[in-house]
Amino acid sequence: MLLIGDDSQLADWAQQAAAGSGETVELTVLSVGTGVLEWLGKVSRKQLPQLILLDLQLPKLDGLAVLRTLRNNVATREIPVVGIAAEYTQDDVQMGYKVGANICVAKPASQEEFAALLKQQITYWLEPRQRELAFASK
Repeated sequence: MLLIGDDSQLADWAQQAAAGSGETVELTVLSVGTGVLEWLGKVSRKQLPQLILLDLQLPKLDGLAVLRTLRNNVATREIPVVGIAAEYTQDDVQMGYKVGANICVAKPASQEEFAALLKQQITYWLEPRQRELAFASK
């Protein structure tokens, strides 16, 4: 799983939630939008995340621009992306979906909320994908 965002508290919550999820979740945290594109260009297909949590309001590179790039890249276009927005307006949500987010959610206000969000996303996105990948490799 990949978390792309500039909020250090959110990154801490993600680390704690991934460790306590009861699932085997490898979490990579990237804090600068431009670094994401470089990182994705360097990793092998096997190292690509199965789920991306993306802050849609990044400071150096617009989160929507990162999302556009993910959707235009053959290697990453099928990876589920959860768009996270601090200012959760209807316009933000519509733009996130228009650009290609699988779901848009409000930025959690506490570690407990983040853990619940992460568990929900793992159950919905990762578990079925892991079964698919296991079946495809047989």
